Amino acid sequence: MKLFTGTSNKPLAQAIAKRLKMKLERTDVSRFSDGESRAEIMDVVRGCKAFIIQSTCAPANDTLMELLLLTDALQRAAVESVTAIIPFYGYARQDRRPGYARVPISARVVADMLTTAGVDHVVTVDLHASQIQGFFDNKVPVDNISAIQLFVADSYGKYVGENPVVVSPDAGGVARARHFAKLLNNADLAIVDKRRPKANASQVMNIIGDVKDSTCILVDDLVDTAGTLAKAADALMENGARKVVAYCTHAVLSGQALENIEKSSLAELVVTDTIPQRPEFVGSKVRFLSMANILAETIDRIDNKKSISYILD
Repeated sequence: MKLFTGTSNKPLAQAIAKRLKMKLERTDVSRFSDGESRAEIMDVVRGCKAFIIQSTCAPANDTLMELLLLTDALQRAAVESVTAIIPFYGYARQDRRPGYARVPISARVVADMLTTAGVDHVVTVDLHASQIQGFFDNKVPVDNISAIQLFVADSYGKYVGENPVVVSPDAGGVARARHFAKLLNNADLAIVDKRRPKANASQVMNIIGDVKDSTCILVDDLVDTAGTLAKAADALMENGARKVVAYCTHAVLSGQALENIEKSSLAELVVTDTIPQRPEFVGSKVRFLSMANILAETIDRIDNKKSISYILD
């Protein structure tokens, strides 16, 4: 087994390698003067099991291309197999085509590209849409690891006596929130229901469930501009919540995210390092947890042909 990485999230790749008591193999990932990506494997890899650790986060086009080129380079160097460890799967929010729109299903396009490049196995973390697993050929298994256990371990016992309520920020995230609530001593569940009462009217956030005098724990797969998350936190406080914290796996945090978070009623936003931490978030309400242990164990079990079922839950 050998570990490789591109430029998207070297700190996470290094942390995973450290936990596996391994080193990252030497690669030369660079850009030509016209912006084209280039990748070269610097060591002999013939016959090895290759694991590429690469989030396809911003700049998404560059990091995706790096992953494709590294995969192709490894296959041409006669490795036994290539497993792509993609902590953050870019383009996952473009997972369907509304009936009225002439748009691509970009998450499927990415799956096709990875398959064509020669990926044999894919490991992701909290895919935005679970159906993306089915976008790959049946010869390319996809394991979607959850960060829920990491979040539960962080929050377990922290809110004893504070009447914790796990909250889904929308109807689509209810299953995730319900699973979190079950692991958190069967905590109560609430849902933020976003509606527009009429055209051109401001969005209204209705709370389904009792949050009065409780510590609300918002759970989601990703946070981007944090606008919706901030509004949900404010709505929960207006409905009598004592405190609101949030756990989101992927910290996209673009645009006015930091400003939205700092101005909101959120007491804390806990995220993982599937996307690298930026300096401006140090000292803010944002706190990072590492997926390195979970991903290192996943890689070790795959390499040794052991089950990873319990990690998936």
